[in-house]
Formats: sequence, C-alpha cells, structure tokens
Amino acid sequence: MTDQPATVRPDRRAELAAGLARVRTRIADACAAAGRDRAEVTMIAVTKTYPAGDVVALAGLGVTDVGENRDQEAAPKAAEVAAAGVTARWHFIGQLQRNKARSVVRYADVVHSVDSVRLARALDAAAATGRDRVLETLVQVSIDGDPARGGALPDSADPDRGLERVAEALAGAAGLRLSGLMAVAPLGWEPERAFARLAEVAQRFRERHPEATVLSAGMSGDLEQAIAYGATHVRVGSALLGMRPTLR
Repeated sequence: MTDQPATVRPDRRAELAAGLARVRTRIADACAAAGRDRAEVTMIAVTKTYPAGDVVALAGLGVTDVGENRDQEAAPKAAEVAAAGVTARWHFIGQLQRNKARSVVRYADVVHSVDSVRLARALDAAAATGRDRVLETLVQVSIDGDPARGGALPDSADPDRGLERVAEALAGAAGLRLSGLMAVAPLGWEPERAFARLAEVAQRFRERHPEATVLSAGMSGDLEQAIAYGATHVRVGSALLGMRPTLR
C-alpha cells in the first residue's frame, strides 16, 4: 500500500455502483426464489488486490462489510481506510497462519477461516492482548472431508481438525465468539451438491451450538445456490468489483 490517502475516481465509483446494483438484484432474486427475507443475507465485498479507494467508495454506496484474504495486504489497507475516516467491518476470509494471528486481531471484526484447535488458541491468545472487544469467529468446514485441504473435518474425532473440537475451542475461549460456519465449494463439485452437504452439517452444528447462526458460503459464481441452502453471508469479489488485478 502507498502512503497516499485513499482516493476515489468518479468513473470508478460509477463502475462500483453499477456492479453493486447487479449483485443486489441477484441476491434479492435468490432470496425471493428461496422464500427468504432479503434482510437475512449480508454481502461481503471481497477487496483483495483492490485499492483502499474502492473500500472507501463502497462505504459511500452503503457497503461496509469487507473481506480480505491476506494479512500482508489487509493490515495496511485497513489502516489506510481508517485514515480516510471510513469505518468498515473487516472479515478475514483467507487461510490464516498462526503467526499472523496477532496482526489479524488488530483490525479484523470476524475471522471466517478457523480450521484447527491450534489456530483457535493462537487467536484467543492474540485477542487477549491485541484488542478490547470479543473477536467473532467462524469454523471453516471441509465439505469433501479431504484433510489435505483447508477446513475442519465433520464427523471426525481428530483432536486438532475435528469440527466439534474446533468449535469447542472457540466457544470456550474468553476473547472469541463462536458465530457459525464458513465453507467454499470444492473444485469439481456442483454448487448444489456442495451447499446441500453444507446445509446438513450446519443443521447438526446448530443443534449443538444454537447461538452460531452465521453461514458464510457462496461467491460471485454460486451465490444463488448458496442462498438457496441457507447462506447468511455471501462473499462477492469479481461480480462487484470487476476483473481482479494480477497479484504481485
């Protein structure tokens, strides 16, 4: 990130407004098709690789839930946005290494990607000294159960990666709040199959953790299917902000 203040070009604001209108229509139509209240679904603008000026512009358009995947980009961007006088609700949605926990807790309001007991403990320890309010957390679920990929494992007694073990670690942490689940449809799976499986996991999960009502699922290409299966938060990047700049 640069030391220059976050600025917004008028033409870029117009582009974002047009993208936002299209995405809001898609979400409203998906909620209507599923018989759900539109107010049940929150859109998170995934702004990885996009400048802080886009976050500022989106806030002016009424979008303050912002998702980031990489701490090395998110931390300075959050600071730049705050320096512009804009308050955003930051969602950390990418794979998180334990050694980044102390940095992430300084700006994140929600961490979506907790998938191990060790990470839960690292976040709790970091939250104890790095923030003055409880950090909301979601357990990332492995839909296909492949331990080689990210995500806690449903129906597993693994002491570090088992879904219920991770949930218990978050629920018992003084500085964290267990708010729900997050998942990404596995490559090669049809969205309906992936989100139907997630809905089954979520139903059983809420029987044990009735306070954990958030279900973060669905992105630009499959948000309709995710909403049909109960997503409360959808993570939208390219459909809102346009083609993503190349990562450097």
